[in-house]
Amino acid sequence: MNLDAFTRTSGEWLRGIGPDSDIVMSSRIRLARNLTQFPFINRCTESTLGEIEQLVRPIITSLPMDVKLSYLDVNQLCSLDRQFIVERQLISREHAERSGPRGVGLDSEENIGIMVNEEDHLRLQVLRSGFSLNECWETINQIDDLLEQEVTYAFSEEFGYLTACPTNVGTGIRVSVMLHLPALVITKEIQKVFQALQKINLAVRGLYGEGSQAMGDFYQISNQVTLGQTERQLIDSIKEVVPNIISYERRVRNSLIKENRQGLHDQVSRAYGILSTAQTISSEETMHLLSSVRMGVNLGLIEELPISTVNEMFIFTQPAHLQKLQGGELESSERNAARANYLRHRINDSNGSN
Repeated sequence: MNLDAFTRTSGEWLRGIGPDSDIVMSSRIRLARNLTQFPFINRCTESTLGEIEQLVRPIITSLPMDVKLSYLDVNQLCSLDRQFIVERQLISREHAERSGPRGVGLDSEENIGIMVNEEDHLRLQVLRSGFSLNECWETINQIDDLLEQEVTYAFSEEFGYLTACPTNVGTGIRVSVMLHLPALVITKEIQKVFQALQKINLAVRGLYGEGSQAMGDFYQISNQVTLGQTERQLIDSIKEVVPNIISYERRVRNSLIKENRQGLHDQVSRAYGILSTAQTISSEETMHLLSSVRMGVNLGLIEELPISTVNEMFIFTQPAHLQKLQGGELESSERNAARANYLRHRINDSNGSN
């Protein structure tokens, strides 16, 4: 698999084609699975990690599905390439930072990922554009069943699927939806959302999951409990909550437009102007300004930019993406200049095509 080719494409989840994609960037379901004949990852020697990878790698690349998976040897990647696929949401930060034999199976649309030797022997992931949890579940359930025909999972009749972290025991499922909530942030209503989610045992994380900050007003909402409920119940619990947050964000956006359209339009236009002309710009400022622009596009205040282009700019202006585009490592100041150059060209190209 050629990672350089990824700099010329984007995953389906960035295209803004799914349901409610004005608010919901993506939906994701992960499953944690372990093989019964091996100890958990934290008890494995490097030799055992190699055995696990040798066992599952040919299984992953030959799964009888319409979509075929390619395998990427993460252990052989340089640090820049590992960070690149973290930014692309294809592997976790933990997987990138581990050592020893490990890899990931990926499809060409970047919807499916199977991490090998992450925190668990297998971490299955399905990622889709918009609010698409049912589609995620159908796909990942099929992959899980196909894998289980080839390997024996560590499973307890009493506790369910056994995992390295006790919080994942049971179904081993993590259901998450990435939401763009700039209006709730502007009006400081976002704290009410956090408090309400805490009360019903849902977690709120940043753009890159656990331990990451909420950059660009993106928040991941996910389940914390995996034991004592079925996969369908856990998915439904997220499906019940997210529409309320979507509705809340839309109401606040509409209120901002009604109460101060000129002020909001000015904020969006200034953000667009800076991104269009800046000669140097930090990642943090870029995320902040792109958040305003994304809201402006969805409110019809900016007409010349497709939402897919805005979504891509959030990812392609991250440090590893910029360095891959430039063909090598860059110092911080060089990245800031390269980021500004990339933004100017993407925005100007969009203006020209429209």
